[in-house]
Amino acid sequence: METERPFVLPGDSIDPSLIPVPRQQDAQTQNSKKQAVLRLGPGLRHMAATGAIVPTVPGQLVVDGRKRSMWVESKGGRYVASVGDVVIGQVQRSAGGDLFYVNLSPYTSNAILPHLAFEGASKKTRPQLAPGALVYARVSLANRHMDPELECVSPATGKADGLGPLVGGTVFDVSLGLARRLLMARSREEGQVAVLDFLGDEGLAFETAIGRNGKVWVRSDSIKTMIAVGRALQKTDEDDLSVDDQRKMVKWLIKSMR
Repeated sequence: METERPFVLPGDSIDPSLIPVPRQQDAQTQNSKKQAVLRLGPGLRHMAATGAIVPTVPGQLVVDGRKRSMWVESKGGRYVASVGDVVIGQVQRSAGGDLFYVNLSPYTSNAILPHLAFEGASKKTRPQLAPGALVYARVSLANRHMDPELECVSPATGKADGLGPLVGGTVFDVSLGLARRLLMARSREEGQVAVLDFLGDEGLAFETAIGRNGKVWVRSDSIKTMIAVGRALQKTDEDDLSVDDQRKMVKWLIKSMR
């Protein structure tokens, strides 16, 4: 569970006592090597020369001892593509009949999405996406010297697994920190984001897709519902609401809709 949240700045030294170590019983299991791996999330970099772990962005250092993971929770900053991220992008144009250029944020270069990177796509059945169309995709290749590459199909199964064009709905901007928390396993524990669960508990019917690049797509038959979901997300983000405050805010929003 998350235990520490000291504020750190780029270049700070991380107190070694904060770095989670494998439990003694873990070291005795067959998967000891896997369990001993320290996972560094956004905002941290391992310096190979010194072995030090250094923050690259200002924010709160979050340590999850159970999962042996660490990251920096930061509302600001620009999105930097990382392999495995699920993102929401907007098609800018098609190039050469082989790929789409997709915008992920105002501060990054366009990503590349091959026409064949969709479930069941072939030269005859590849999707026709007009400029402005939205896609839910996974980052398959990321290199600081190249444009990131996207895919809308699982390389393991050949299935879309929820990825692909997003039809209808609207997109709301949230911080990168909130986007990451929304993508975590849903939990109503302190420090997590349960606002979407609370909205569903109130009987609102909607679909969402969450992009690690700070985008949330919402679709519903009711415009009021889409607006309510967007307002709830942005309020949670701006005021850093606790789980209890998220519940109270949702109750207030529902009353205001009636």
